[in-house]
Amino acid sequence: MSDAIRPQPGIMDIALYVGGASHVAGVSNVVKLSSNENPFGPSDRAREAYARAVHQLHRYPSTDHQSLRQAIAEVHGLDPARIICGVGSDEILTFLCQAYAGPGDEVIHTEHGFLMYRIGALAVGATPVEAPERDRVTDVDAILRACGPRTKLVFIANPNNPTGTMVGQAELARLAEGLPPQAILVLDGAYAEYVDGYDGGKALVESRGNVVMTRTFSKIYGLGGLRIGWGYGPQAIIDVLNRIRGPFNLSNSQLDTAEAAVRDQDFVARCRAENARMRHWLAEALAELGVPSDTSMANFVLARFADADEAAACDAHLRAQGLIVRQVAGYKLPSCLRITVGDESACRRVAHAVAQFKGQR
Repeated sequence: MSDAIRPQPGIMDIALYVGGASHVAGVSNVVKLSSNENPFGPSDRAREAYARAVHQLHRYPSTDHQSLRQAIAEVHGLDPARIICGVGSDEILTFLCQAYAGPGDEVIHTEHGFLMYRIGALAVGATPVEAPERDRVTDVDAILRACGPRTKLVFIANPNNPTGTMVGQAELARLAEGLPPQAILVLDGAYAEYVDGYDGGKALVESRGNVVMTRTFSKIYGLGGLRIGWGYGPQAIIDVLNRIRGPFNLSNSQLDTAEAAVRDQDFVARCRAENARMRHWLAEALAELGVPSDTSMANFVLARFADADEAAACDAHLRAQGLIVRQVAGYKLPSCLRITVGDESACRRVAHAVAQFKGQR
């Protein structure tokens, strides 16, 4: 290839994203606990909708996603005109970077924030700026200190991945109020459904003109394989994002399945309750083994070990037992393992395997 053919500045600074592993060589009966997936999969209503969608494979989907937007609006009490749907919430985050950041601009994310925030900034030639956290919790004061005249976007995951921690509504409101006038606060609510009573940022979006919230069907709804997400924000911002959204970015299968899923809130409530029960059990079981974790509000726990070597050794032991968890050195947490809260059997297997590991050291 000619030396004159070069990608845009920033793109070659992006390390290829590595998702959670799903296989272990030579090990059968593997339990995948590395990608924060719902162990119960999607609801029966969602499965039925997906099966019916096979009859529409030859049809182009709607370009406005009206039926799905209306369903989301009814369930969450939102204005459907201010909802945008995408290929996972990742696509909405990408739209925001494409529309509002570029060379010379800065995009703020937190110290242990989701890797896609930095990737999204670099992809459009903007400069990612990392704000430190306080004991693995978002620090609003640190973010405000990092802001300046070049700040265009501030990404906050609440609850955060991979720490599982979150900040309250008052702190989020203080952050939104303190941002420079040209900046947008993006509240990534991929795990919002796991927090009982949390609106994901709805009240803040509706009271201000500088806040956008995103959500996904990949976690509690069990539809990670279909890639469906959505965002909610001020009408002016949503109108901008729709200008760069592909007209057929979601298929009929995605739209119909997501609509059935969001209308089945009984299933969501059951998954939330079961996750909370087993998350508490797993965190307590690990703590008794000398493996602490912060209070998680998501569907995983961030297990903390003495150092990076112990974390890697425990990861190897778990893999040998067919238990795949996530090393998070890429998130600047080399002494930690992120463990998805699986079903009761999986959680008990994890606790037993960690006990074995600790007993051997």
